[in-house]
Amino acid sequence: MSELFDAVDALIASRSALPPPVERRRLRQAHGLTLDEVAAALQVRRATVSGWEAGKTEPRPPERDAYARMLEQLARLYPADPNVAVPATDAVVPATPAGPAAPASSAAEPVQARPEPTSPTAEPANTALRPAGPVAVPRPAATTRPASSRPAAKKTVPAGTPAGGADQRFANGPLAVVDVDADGEVLAYCTGGLVLDVSAKSIPALVEWTLREGRLGQSKLSGPGKDADPLLVLTEAACEYYGLPVTLTDEERVAGRLPEGHKVIKQLARAKWQLTKRGFGPWARIYRPAQGSERTCVQLCIPSWHALDSRHWGEAGQLPPAELARILSVYASRVMTPRGSTAVTGLELMTALHPPTRASEPDATGRRTSEHNPGSLGKDPVDCAPCEAPDGHPLLADLPRFHVRGPGEKLFEEAYDWARPMTDAECTLRYLVGIDVNMAFAAGANGLVVGLGEPTHVKGPVFDPKLPGSWLVDLSHVDLSRVKVAKDTWAELDASLLPSPFTPKGERPTGPAWYATPTVAYAAELGYDVAPVEAWVRHDNGRYLDGWYNRLRDAYLATMADLGVHADLSPADFLAAMDGYRERDPDLATVVSAVKATVKGGLGKLRERPRGEGWKPGQPWRALARPTWRPDIRAAVISRTRINLHRKIVKHAAFTGQYPVAILSDCVVYAAGGTSPLDFLPYRDGKPLPGGFKLGVNPGLVKHEGTQSVLWGEEVRDRFDAPELNLARYIKDGTVTDIDNGE
Repeated sequence: MSELFDAVDALIASRSALPPPVERRRLRQAHGLTLDEVAAALQVRRATVSGWEAGKTEPRPPERDAYARMLEQLARLYPADPNVAVPATDAVVPATPAGPAAPASSAAEPVQARPEPTSPTAEPANTALRPAGPVAVPRPAATTRPASSRPAAKKTVPAGTPAGGADQRFANGPLAVVDVDADGEVLAYCTGGLVLDVSAKSIPALVEWTLREGRLGQSKLSGPGKDADPLLVLTEAACEYYGLPVTLTDEERVAGRLPEGHKVIKQLARAKWQLTKRGFGPWARIYRPAQGSERTCVQLCIPSWHALDSRHWGEAGQLPPAELARILSVYASRVMTPRGSTAVTGLELMTALHPPTRASEPDATGRRTSEHNPGSLGKDPVDCAPCEAPDGHPLLADLPRFHVRGPGEKLFEEAYDWARPMTDAECTLRYLVGIDVNMAFAAGANGLVVGLGEPTHVKGPVFDPKLPGSWLVDLSHVDLSRVKVAKDTWAELDASLLPSPFTPKGERPTGPAWYATPTVAYAAELGYDVAPVEAWVRHDNGRYLDGWYNRLRDAYLATMADLGVHADLSPADFLAAMDGYRERDPDLATVVSAVKATVKGGLGKLRERPRGEGWKPGQPWRALARPTWRPDIRAAVISRTRINLHRKIVKHAAFTGQYPVAILSDCVVYAAGGTSPLDFLPYRDGKPLPGGFKLGVNPGLVKHEGTQSVLWGEEVRDRFDAPELNLARYIKDGTVTDIDNGE
């Protein structure tokens, strides 16, 4: 009879209602159980338990009976509080300051969702008991705490996210790192520590899985723009699993792609998938032609093929998949989903924020068409002015083969590389202190008016500082020994100790030369007349780079704040916070490096040169076909950055009598009596010199680059018999490389 009763009890239990999925998760977490522990007790896979808690699947007998019994006992121990709303998800929300946060995962996770395996570097989710200090984006943890146990955090929404919240199409984040574990299971590591099971057995199947089940991607950054395609990062194990080489051969590396006859490329062709012109390389794009507004595209990143340049991403390519996913996800949420190198991404970010076209207003039939998006560069490339063209450009095809263009023929706006011998007075001081401008070129782009359309040639123009363009003008008469530093205020300076603001090497110009608008405007600002001979100006113009600057600034500041360096610190506290900030969280320090590389690389791409491919001088190269090939914009940003730096140097010299010893790009070296920038920067009551250098983390402010002794500087110059060796190049750590070839 007892056996019959047991059978009846089991039958009733098999039909009894289970708590809702969110309550199942709450009960498990309330008892401190992990998904692995529950899965082991029920003898099922952890993904199965995750699916039950996500509401995607329901348990079946016999596991259902045991699962119901466990939940019933936990409900007695941890009854629900009727006054507290049950959280819709237990996804970790990083307690970050200002700046876009990573997209939150949705309440309905896929069936294959897994928690990340335990990591020795995981931080506890409950930050309430942490000592005061830097707040960093949490590393992926093996388990998560109930949302109610965490202190309230301000949630920020990435640009482009719908007003109703995170886009559920991309609930699992912008990207995933695909790896294969010791059991041969394919796993996709996503944002916030989420791990998905991947059922795909081939690259074509992986693409299909990504588009149908992965729920990966990123919402567009601008109204007329397009959503970012999902990004899959393949580890070495994943490459082997899917039939790809772990590393490229020398021939493949030079070509930048796999040969057309590779089996994976044939698999894609049979499945009707296509590759872009750059083929199957470190950053491969796999797509099918768009159907209407629907894009069908997946991008692959293969770190073992050197997709992640170590100069910008450090050792990220060798990190475990969960850590790599964290780095790339933070970068993607704050900048954008990587589209290639940091340089490529920097350029793509400009287009994503200012798409070339938009939908027109509906006509009488309600039909919309594509039209030019005001404020963008348009969809068609425009020719640069002859003076803006780099050597070898088709516009210069008629020049003699070995002709060298001088300043009167070529616009040459570049960053500083200048140094001078130290004076006797400077040699009596003990130290050389370097300061570096934060995000200098980003700051130079902020608020800058640049040309959007074609240039117009003008003879004998009247200079207009608000009109972007290139001007042929003689600035050799500008005398730095007497300059205007404020309205109706002139200063007497030692011009021999200052670089010229008009040339990268700091040499005084000797005659007419081509300059970008900011350079000529600075000459007028110093109190001197300017009379251009001719100009190429752009009447169609605008502040094209403002959104780009704001996005990258916010990404930089948010990540630095996570590392404990905040924008409101006093000068002394800022220097202390900057000391060793990279060691606090090396992953986020990598993101900082990548953001800075995105700025410089994106601007460099505006004037991209030929990259082999059989190019010959006078012939067009591939980059010229882009509307974003704009050397004039690059020149204007560099011009303004150099001028901004010189303006601070002049203000500092006029107020303190101190002059720089060396300048390299955005780093300036001064002789000082102490080791800190505070030993020579003129702060009064905590306030900096107006218009001079100011310590801080914001773009345009300065940080401590490094300190060496004056004896070190003199010894290095004597050793290499170079009295004007640029010490700013080596001030950071004092290591001097071979300079025989000018390096």
